[in-house]
Amino acid sequence: MAVRVLVVDDEPMVCAHLRTILGAADGLEVVASAADGAEAVEAVVLHEPDVVVMDLRMPGVDGIAATARIVELPSAPPVVALTTFDGDEHVHRALRAGAAGYLLKSTPPDELVDLVRVAAQGHTVLSRSAARRLVDRAGDVHVARRRAKGRLASLTERERDVVALLGEGCSNAEVARRLHLTEATVKGYVSNALDKLGCTNRTQLGLLAREAGLGS
Repeated sequence: MAVRVLVVDDEPMVCAHLRTILGAADGLEVVASAADGAEAVEAVVLHEPDVVVMDLRMPGVDGIAATARIVELPSAPPVVALTTFDGDEHVHRALRAGAAGYLLKSTPPDELVDLVRVAAQGHTVLSRSAARRLVDRAGDVHVARRRAKGRLASLTERERDVVALLGEGCSNAEVARRLHLTEATVKGYVSNALDKLGCTNRTQLGLLAREAGLGS
């Protein structure tokens, strides 16, 4: 079954470009496009896409507000932020709102297709270096670190180990291999950490780990 994609951008040319690239890829189907955040939320409810590619800077309801609304919906699809500038503060806000990662508009077509597929499978689309840059831009790093460490105090030692590796960009399989656990056990630790910390997804756990100074 094809991965159903919703494309959101207020620039018609960008929307057309993305529809052409994603629609021509094997295993992907662009089910709809939207020109602003409010329309994007409606399109998610109407078309039930498997993944949303969301522009952040739009008039009216922007991509950040739309992302926050979408992730609260039942069976919410992962939302991938789309931005022109790497390290944009809007990206950090979108990740805080629940985005599963971000892509640059300059991403090569083949890579864009691959990353959308990865996002649809529930994985984070965010490089380790990008996560590091976003944390470095997050205002007072020392204050953020103390706050993050305080939140992580509710985790068990093993849960902290797992979250630290998420901060390094590890998949569940990589975490399982490095900690000598089964993937099912890792999934359980991730689920527990999400519940305890009130995080929406793995990306937020990973950013929290980076802020707290866990991992490499």
